[in-house]
Amino acid sequence: MNSTSSPTPLRRSTTDKKISGVAGGLAEHLGLDPTLVRAGFAVSILFSGAGLVAYLLLLAIVPTDDAMPAAASPAVAA
Repeated sequence: MNSTSSPTPLRRSTTDKKISGVAGGLAEHLGLDPTLVRAGFAVSILFSGAGLVAYLLLLAIVPTDDAMPAAASPAVAA
């Protein structure tokens, strides 16, 4: 399988985050909608608790990306 686009590295997102950016970064890495990943974590947490363990593990080991959060980005003067 020869692909011309390289996969994005797994990083916690600083631009698409609700809590810590784990789901946003994982969604970007997998090429999925972040809402689906968040829903997957929520369902897994509710039914087995494994989602919480996975989320906390990813939070501990996955580095953040280098992008600046949207709220902290400097305003562009017109």
